Amino acid sequence: MDPHIQGQEYAQLRAFVAVAQLASFSRAAEQLGISPSALSQTIRLLEERLGVRLLNRTTRSVAPTPAGGALLARLAPAMGEIAAAVGAVGRFRSAAAGTVRLHSSRLASAVFVEPMLASFHAAYPDIVLDLTIDDAVVDMVAGGYDAAIRPGEVIEKDLIAVRIGPDHRQLAAASPAYLAAHGAPEAPADLHQHHCLRWRWSGRATPYNWEFYKDGAWFEVAVDGPLIVNERSAMLRAAIDGLGIGFFTSLELAGPVSEGRLTPLLEAWTHPYPGYAICYPRQRQMAPALRAFIDALRAFADQ
Repeated sequence: MDPHIQGQEYAQLRAFVAVAQLASFSRAAEQLGISPSALSQTIRLLEERLGVRLLNRTTRSVAPTPAGGALLARLAPAMGEIAAAVGAVGRFRSAAAGTVRLHSSRLASAVFVEPMLASFHAAYPDIVLDLTIDDAVVDMVAGGYDAAIRPGEVIEKDLIAVRIGPDHRQLAAASPAYLAAHGAPEAPADLHQHHCLRWRWSGRATPYNWEFYKDGAWFEVAVDGPLIVNERSAMLRAAIDGLGIGFFTSLELAGPVSEGRLTPLLEAWTHPYPGYAICYPRQRQMAPALRAFIDALRAFADQ
């Protein structure tokens, strides 16, 4: 802040501009929402602080002195710029405009975000979506993200989460060709006799252990096989091509299973788990652009 402008001094300068431009204490007081006597006192304090008379007053008129005219010439445009800047910020409060920085897992982006991009832009042309697609679980605040789309089980408790889809299941699956050559496992323990295709989170060194559910309890199986990837689409393609058994969400399997390219396995050992949600930090007021995106995403997911 300018060391020469402190506290109520901005109000004094604003009062001076109003009186000088309207050439009337009464009209300026009405515009500012204060009494004429309070306005007169404000101008007197400004003149005392600056050590120079700014306004010539008569019973019929008010006009700037030479010093006041010089101050008005510099001050009026600056006050106009300040008002315009405040007005521009205020429009963000009511208009869906600006940039939404979103972090999304690859699968969530492919299923929920990418298919709605064109329709969302058509509905909100003043919103820019800055989308990062990555399976890593990032610190949203440190990364500068407004929101993230994640599986329900990896959402921190201090974030607000809005569900955008149903519960999912994770299923082992293989191609008909692989099963014809190697047979199908009848229990999770049988996976140790098979070629398994493994996936790991971005930024993590070890593959994800496959999770199964039976008799009210979850348990993990550390499988082995010829492939480890951090890109789930590569694992899906390898399974379709017969390289081995993969472990997928029900979202990923819907198409390949309906087309006969993959066969679900060990379905008796599956259990629903929380589906995807868009999450964001707690905030006193949500930006209209973010609210518009969340509403549009939920509407698309509910179709």
